[in-house]
Amino acid sequence: MLANNTSHANKPLRIAVLVSGSGSNLQVLIDAMQAGALPIEIVGVISNRDDAYAITRANDAAIPVAVLSHVANGKRMGIKTFETHANAQLVEWQPDLIVLAGFMRVLSGSFIDNAPAPMINLHPSLLPVYKGLDTHQRVIQAGERHHGCSIHVVTAELDAGAVLTQALLEVNQTETADSLQARVQELEHKLLPWTILLLANKVLSLDTSNETCNKTKANYLPALPLQLFMNA
Repeated sequence: MLANNTSHANKPLRIAVLVSGSGSNLQVLIDAMQAGALPIEIVGVISNRDDAYAITRANDAAIPVAVLSHVANGKRMGIKTFETHANAQLVEWQPDLIVLAGFMRVLSGSFIDNAPAPMINLHPSLLPVYKGLDTHQRVIQAGERHHGCSIHVVTAELDAGAVLTQALLEVNQTETADSLQARVQELEHKLLPWTILLLANKVLSLDTSNETCNKTKANYLPALPLQLFMNA
């Protein structure tokens, strides 16, 4: 269940975003928030890299940023230290939803279980196939006809949580890993805000605790994942 979002129907969904790189998906969410196209409030951004351009994007939008990349002696921050500081920051921000958008560190089960809100992750493949890295090159080498991206619930097992939504495209015969990555990124920029809109409007739910209710819904709602076919 999305936390803190039940008392006021019109209350924006409070979102915290974890990033590691350029932050193009973060920018899509910022633009949608500022345009009033998504009923969200981005309450903060956490980056595990101090050179991530996503930090600039967040600063330009006056969104609080926590950079957790190095410790006092200049060494890269270990995952346990990162998780301690990240959890404290998330508890302070009190988001309803945590979004991993291009976040490139593997989080522990303890961190995920003790986070103050559910987490979703954007992954560049049609899960459950091609978990992990280098998905575009692996898809081309395997001769796949279709590729795309998925948004799934974050669990302790890598890229293994329930898949909520997917966007897919046809792979061209002349495709390179770089061209396929660019095309899939266009899908990501549509899939992420669409999924968050479904969550904010309670069309999708992250609450899997009420089995009876979920079985009833399954009788008249499409089975997950919800899919978009878009030839970017």
